[in-house]
Amino acid sequence: MTRPLAGPQTLLRALNGRAILEALARTGPRTRAELMAATGLSRTAVTQVLRMLEGAGAVAPAGVDRDTRGPAAGRVALHPHLGFAAAIHADHHAAHVVLVDPTGAVRAELHEDFPRADDRVGHIARLVDRGRRAVKGPVHAAVVGVPGIVTADGGIRNDEGPDGGAFRSALTAALGCEVRIENDVNLAALAELSVGAVADLSSFALLLLVDDGLGAGIVIDGALHRGSSGVAGEIMYLPQSPLPIGAPVVNDAVVSDLARVYDLDPGELLGAHLEAAAGGDAAALQLVAELARRLVLIAGTITLVLDPEAFILSGSAAHPVLAEAVHRVAEEYSPLLPVRFRVSSFGVEAPLVGATGEAASALRAALFARILTPADKTVR
Repeated sequence: MTRPLAGPQTLLRALNGRAILEALARTGPRTRAELMAATGLSRTAVTQVLRMLEGAGAVAPAGVDRDTRGPAAGRVALHPHLGFAAAIHADHHAAHVVLVDPTGAVRAELHEDFPRADDRVGHIARLVDRGRRAVKGPVHAAVVGVPGIVTADGGIRNDEGPDGGAFRSALTAALGCEVRIENDVNLAALAELSVGAVADLSSFALLLLVDDGLGAGIVIDGALHRGSSGVAGEIMYLPQSPLPIGAPVVNDAVVSDLARVYDLDPGELLGAHLEAAAGGDAAALQLVAELARRLVLIAGTITLVLDPEAFILSGSAAHPVLAEAVHRVAEEYSPLLPVRFRVSSFGVEAPLVGATGEAASALRAALFARILTPADKTVR
């Protein structure tokens, strides 16, 4: 026989309160009966907790349920003025900012190229402030996806070396809230893990190809693998014959060099070559075939070490003409080393989708902890 949960009443109220807040964040406005079904709490417990949450300004009335039989029942929802979190994807060219509420719904979205002056922090802070004014509420947390190696303490290591957490510290001061820095490819993998095309997989590697290069987000047994120093997934420089050691496998410079080889315009970005290949341009198709070969060899190398169930093609790698070429090359190699590929659910938006989910989660954690933690009382 299961024994009833025993403990201090403040702890039970906090646990019950979190259960109700999570249910409202997950499913939106609910009646007391629906909250009883979602949480397993009694009517008395739900009523008592809702009274406490209303007093704390955490929930508010949200209309009446007229769809079910019987007397109309009042609904409650998370209070609309609890605040927001910022999800940010900052690459080398632009910043993309969305503000989300505790349910994960996007309430504002802004996107602008960085100005010529190198003030990424100021530019991002201005975008967040514009969003904050649009939604008329405070921002309590921010999750920022960036290219480069991100250390456990939020430092960023790029071509200029480690920044020692300077970017995170400056952005925290500018936004006035907690800021978490994450590698953008890892966020893309988290997007797939939460709501993407890998629900049946426990282990996979996401290959994100953008103009600036190639990176991998690695998930093992359902958990993101960052490595001890954040370097896991930095695959752009994996040795690959006949390339010299230390040469990038693919980035904008490589695409430009390959364009010269195949008598294409070296000034065009990868997207233009992919569209030309989709239109049947023979030279562009040759360039795509070479990129596909390189991606499959990268996947084969990873397979020999980690053996994931599948690889997810994301960013430009998810373009239909390149994805088809990858599948074709993989089929040629399958007698030696079977490698499975799938196409991302999100394409180039994957890092921002991942940042949005993580930002909403961080916001709920911060808000619920504040709501459910009783104020300190000084004993005299």
